[in-house]
Amino acid sequence: MKRGGQEIYVGPLGRESCHLIKYFEAIPGVSKIHEGYNPATWMLEVTSSSQEMALGVDFTELYKNSDLCRRNKALIEELSVPRPGTSDLHFETQFSQPFWVQCMACLWKQHWTRPQDLTNAMGSMYAAVLFLGVQNSSSVQPVVSVERTVFYREKAAGMYSAIPYAFAQVLIEIPYVFVQAVVYGLIVYSMIGFEWTVAKFFWYFFFMFFTFLYFTFFGMMTVAVTPNQNVASIVAGFFYTVWNLFSGFIVPRPRIPIWWRWYYWACPVAWTLYGLVASQFADLQDIINDQTVEEYLRSSFGFKHDFLGVVAAVIVAFAVIFAFTFALGIKAFNFQRR
Repeated sequence: MKRGGQEIYVGPLGRESCHLIKYFEAIPGVSKIHEGYNPATWMLEVTSSSQEMALGVDFTELYKNSDLCRRNKALIEELSVPRPGTSDLHFETQFSQPFWVQCMACLWKQHWTRPQDLTNAMGSMYAAVLFLGVQNSSSVQPVVSVERTVFYREKAAGMYSAIPYAFAQVLIEIPYVFVQAVVYGLIVYSMIGFEWTVAKFFWYFFFMFFTFLYFTFFGMMTVAVTPNQNVASIVAGFFYTVWNLFSGFIVPRPRIPIWWRWYYWACPVAWTLYGLVASQFADLQDIINDQTVEEYLRSSFGFKHDFLGVVAAVIVAFAVIFAFTFALGIKAFNFQRR
């Protein structure tokens, strides 16, 4: 076929495409194929739109008026006539299987869709946490890098010390992150279809807010302990990769080799994902795979609803640690060039 779905050759190819080559070489003006050349490539070249214009022909019309096309039509008509003593195929319904088999197939499909829906919801949380968190961290790095240069000059002038500056820098980010978490939380929470209860929405907002916050403070911290923004980006990029690997989504915690499992507990993203999934699903008693959602999350991912208090405390601790390290880095390190 050529562009537009129009037929230019319908028939057998033959050994090494000999029938195809013979058909097109018989058209006046079409160049012969060279020995060892790919017949498919040659066919596309000699039937291109530019070749049609150069030769002044329409390969579709040539085929429609050819003996090959007439033979094909005659063969179709011959094969379309049923043999004597035979009847046309007939189905009682338009569906190939009876009603009961259709029901069982749909039931089996839905049986496997429930855990898939759960995985999809986890995937949306994982993607939002990682991508938006990294964006927060990366966006704040150039701002802090420029502000640090100003801080060096104003500190030398005796205007203020490192701790008040760091405190103000940390505090000013909180309302912006809060607004981000509110806008994002209200939109996404309803779109994903979570259960609309005050407790579950609070947990969702709580974990998203402190996650965005510790990512922001982490970006500030990497600038404070490195000479410049470029080095900070390299250091942060390494941790993004490791956090992604040990988040517990790509490889669930029970499947992580025991000698690496310690880093799962040191990974902030793993704690965030734990809190989000456990707060929304780990208390559900719906049945999937012959067990409740609560049992499924415990066995497959190690998530427990009654562990939420500890998870919340750890998430807050990460934000505090990153902010505190940022302040110490600003106070202890001086990377200005003289």
